[in-house]
Amino acid sequence: MSYMEEFKALGLSDGTVEALAAKGFQTPTPIQVLAIPELLTGDCDLIGQAGTGTGKTAAFGLPIIEKLVPGRQAPGALVLSPTRELAMQIADELNSLKGGKDLQIAAFYGGQNIAIQLQRLRNGVDVVIGTPGRVLDLIERGKLELGSLEFAVLDEGDEMLDMGFIEDIESILSRTGENRRMLMFSATMPPEITGIAERFMRNAKVLRAAAAESDEGHTDQIYYEVKREDKFEALLRILDTTDDLYAMVFCRTKADVDELTERLRQRGRQVEALHGDIPQGQRTKIIGQFKSKYFRLLAATDVAARGIDVNDLTHVINYSIPQDAEIYIHRIGRTGRAGKDGCAITFVTPGEKRKLAAIMRGIKTELRRETMPSGRVVVETKKKGFAEEIGSLIAAEKHADCADFAAELIERTGDAAAVLAAVLKLHFDDELLESKYFNFSPEREPAYRRDRSFWENAPTEENQTRLFIGVGKEDGFGAVKMLDLLWDYARIKKSRIGKIDCFDRFSFVNVGASDAETIMREFNRNRGPRVSTANAPESEASAESRQEPPKAERESAPAPRRTVRKSPPPAADEQPVKPHRKEAAKSGEKAGAKAEKKQRFREWVEHISAVDTERRKPGSRHQK
Repeated sequence: MSYMEEFKALGLSDGTVEALAAKGFQTPTPIQVLAIPELLTGDCDLIGQAGTGTGKTAAFGLPIIEKLVPGRQAPGALVLSPTRELAMQIADELNSLKGGKDLQIAAFYGGQNIAIQLQRLRNGVDVVIGTPGRVLDLIERGKLELGSLEFAVLDEGDEMLDMGFIEDIESILSRTGENRRMLMFSATMPPEITGIAERFMRNAKVLRAAAAESDEGHTDQIYYEVKREDKFEALLRILDTTDDLYAMVFCRTKADVDELTERLRQRGRQVEALHGDIPQGQRTKIIGQFKSKYFRLLAATDVAARGIDVNDLTHVINYSIPQDAEIYIHRIGRTGRAGKDGCAITFVTPGEKRKLAAIMRGIKTELRRETMPSGRVVVETKKKGFAEEIGSLIAAEKHADCADFAAELIERTGDAAAVLAAVLKLHFDDELLESKYFNFSPEREPAYRRDRSFWENAPTEENQTRLFIGVGKEDGFGAVKMLDLLWDYARIKKSRIGKIDCFDRFSFVNVGASDAETIMREFNRNRGPRVSTANAPESEASAESRQEPPKAERESAPAPRRTVRKSPPPAADEQPVKPHRKEAAKSGEKAGAKAEKKQRFREWVEHISAVDTERRKPGSRHQK
């Protein structure tokens, strides 16, 4: 049976099958085989569990095209999608599948001039595809009537719930007529999906195609265990050893995306960033260029990437491990599509092993652990690629215009190998030296293991700066968590951090002078915990960081005075009154007391540092 006959067997008309052939469809996907006949002949509502890239748009779109009659007074079908990008993609897909049928199909979303959309509605639309916010806005303006709908479709239902659209969805569905059929497609089935089905669907039939639950059949799922500070080098290693890579790289936050993009560009990589702070016009341009392979690497957050449908991705790289199995499924569903092979790579730090285990339990699949390719593999990959390029140029005779110059260079030196070696040096510089590349081997680590006690008992070095950090044990920070904090905010590796002292409500950390400046700058820029040098006036501040020091240090430490509570500010309508001389004197006394208190706190902090230094000296009475 040919592919045209397979689609005809589902009940599709000749015109629709011809449109499928023109688009290059070959065989129906499992979700299409299940959904299309049910929608063409049945009358019940449907829930289809189908992930990204499983052909679900055609699964619900083809029956809608077959069933609707053009030229209606009001829309006959409504498709809700979580993002404007997905709404535009669905509209483009359905317009390409309708063949010669004169159906009016249009997308409605925020960010576009609403006057244009209102005019489009006045001209008549048979299939409305839109985001919940814009569709609800059009309904409330009285410009979109849903009473005559034959189909109401929720695409990427779980995504819309994650994005907080449930109230908008319920409000929209409550405006639809009783005779419409409701279809819902979702990669996962959280309880909220069941709740919507129970409220708005009649005798819903659930369709679960074997290949719709996940795409692992065509996706090689692997993970690398790397230290947090080594992840960037790990990503470079993947890029250096993979031919024709076309990938999306997922990060946890917008700041992570921006930082990764900037570091990759500094290393000469062509990459773009995609997250919620990027304007809509620029987002559309970036997505279009990525689909056209103008660049082949896109760093994105989960929210920004929702609804983006890109074909032929070779890799999905989880630079930041997903929060749960559902997010993991959504991410990797973008590769290994349409019978093509793909690869999903996840970077896992030693502290994220439990999260990885939970993801594997959730997807019921074991991820294969791999070893990071060595520097030798990088060099061999570069040599192989360059040799193939040279062979292709010679085979195509594109080198002929340089043949005379090559002969001249060889004649000058008398050594063809030396000339070629010099050309290779100019081209590669030091890229063919194995020693240039980061060593992921465990042998590079010190023979001892640095645990919490290492940083708690580390010696105090003279050239280090002691920093005050306004969080401590009561905030959940011990030495190990403090290392994570310094990496998250300032990207300071633990190998550059000295002694760490964590008290109940504040901590002290010893670092080099330049690292101290970096930490204070980055913590301030990223609104992290308060940081200052331990002997600076700025470390005085809030009452939250004032506490009783440990007993060994409390014996000789000057006790800080009781905090004086400030009076509340005067009401806005009160007029300032010139203070009496006695009140002015009291005010001066208060100011003096405040200055004295600041000075005592500074002395106390300096005393703590001095006691610590004294304790480390041999023969000290503080030594155990």
